[in-house]
Amino acid sequence: MDSQGAGGKPPVKTQEDLRAHFGQLSPLAEKKVLSHLDRFCRDFIALSPFLVLATSDGNGHADASPRGDAPGFVAVLDDKTLLIPDRRGNNRVDTFGNIIASPGIGLIFLVPGINETLRVNGRAEISQDAELLTPLAVQNVVPIIGLKIHVEETYFHCGKALMRSKLWDPAAQVERNSFPTLGRIIAEQTVAIAVEEAEKTMEEGYRTRLY
Repeated sequence: MDSQGAGGKPPVKTQEDLRAHFGQLSPLAEKKVLSHLDRFCRDFIALSPFLVLATSDGNGHADASPRGDAPGFVAVLDDKTLLIPDRRGNNRVDTFGNIIASPGIGLIFLVPGINETLRVNGRAEISQDAELLTPLAVQNVVPIIGLKIHVEETYFHCGKALMRSKLWDPAAQVERNSFPTLGRIIAEQTVAIAVEEAEKTMEEGYRTRLY
């Protein structure tokens, strides 16, 4: 095995190796981490229609799940607490199962057109509080369960990843017909349903079961 990594750098095997590889954390990067949601965080969350939510089952098995709705769908209860309503899905409930086993959670909020993102880390609990969930109803459908996030740290992440990916650039958008539909993918992966039936079921679900 090589004693050096790419660029002639020593292999990274310990926390000390990691810091030696990347150098010291800049004071500004360290100071930007907050333990609460300030007005900039609140305003960003109010603009955000999409987030990625990361959890773990406590045994090292991680999961990342998308959440999306109209801008501001995540409620800011106070400067230390968020509430994410649960909308209709496929009932895998991976996230909820992970939270029961291990409450640690990480969120990344995105706003279309803005390259910077907002990261929020903390601990989550399952909420079935009707008083909190009722105001988050959409199309007269009240969420019956959600995730209450107790914020421990939050900070804005620079836009380099989104700039490199050109995520918001219309010219970078992929033609939808260049990739198979989810119905076709599921049909061929599972060999449990005909492609036509799977596509029809998926289209109907998108049309009638968003909420």
